Amino acid sequence: MIGPTVAGRVAQVYVDVGDVVKAGQLLAEMDSVDLVQKISAQDALISRTASTQMAALALQTDALARYELSKLNFSRNQDLAKQNFISPSALELRAQEKISAEAAYEAASANLSGVKQDVIRLKAERAGLQQQRNNVRLIAPANGVVTTRDAESGTTVVAGQPVIRLIDPQSIWVKLRLDQGRSAGLQSGLEAQIVVRSQAQSSFKGQVVRVEVLSDSVTEERVALVSFAQIPKDVSIGEVAEVTLVLPPVENALLIPNASVQRQGDSMGVWRLINGNLFFTKIRVGASSLDGDMVVLEGLQLNDQVVVHSQKALTENSRVRVVEALR
Repeated sequence: MIGPTVAGRVAQVYVDVGDVVKAGQLLAEMDSVDLVQKISAQDALISRTASTQMAALALQTDALARYELSKLNFSRNQDLAKQNFISPSALELRAQEKISAEAAYEAASANLSGVKQDVIRLKAERAGLQQQRNNVRLIAPANGVVTTRDAESGTTVVAGQPVIRLIDPQSIWVKLRLDQGRSAGLQSGLEAQIVVRSQAQSSFKGQVVRVEVLSDSVTEERVALVSFAQIPKDVSIGEVAEVTLVLPPVENALLIPNASVQRQGDSMGVWRLINGNLFFTKIRVGASSLDGDMVVLEGLQLNDQVVVHSQKALTENSRVRVVEALR
């Protein structure tokens, strides 16, 4: 989302939905009001302060020369006073001139330092104005495609409100939701087959790139993000997709049809047939296949007979008749 950092009015939008933009490209521009004039005034003030700095430097140079001369005169008068060629009052006058010249030099140096600080302050203020000027120019931070144009010329927007929305077409992911009860084995790196609604006749390879830490407690689903190995042509954002995850192969697994799994209260299990009698056995299941089979992790042994289908709900007292196939 590309928008201004301060409230203002949109002056011009230079791109439209579907346009491919490059990093650094100007997308839109906000009304700068009087920023251009303020920057010009600041430039003039900086130039004037630079002239003041040159004048202060000249005054410092002159004060330094006077100070050096006063020191030389004082030194000469000291020698003359030792030989009694001048009176003590004349020497004191030269000493006073030296002190005054030194004070004038220090004042000129302080004045020059103050002018230098003024120049630094004005340049900083000018940089701030230029930053504000840059902020009203909405620049593309990366290569992308314009997906929405949320404001037009003349529209007033608040700080942070998007004017343009961009996407990187190479970073399109599918948000996958899996029932928590069937999400065993979900992890990053799993291979996936993706079918998008607009291209139902084609299947695209993908991979799980991230499994969200937070599940949806309302729908009892886990959320994962799946990337395309190659982005389908003409795919649209927000399109519905069907994702099939390929779990690692399981060797020597005990399988049962998922139709045979029943619930009794909070327990999951199957009805076993033992010597013509029914017994409900709790089981723990793992992954399921597209063929309708489920991996049994606990609760059953090989060659156990389980009820796959019955016309009505079963109890341990139900009478059953085994058939080879359903009619």
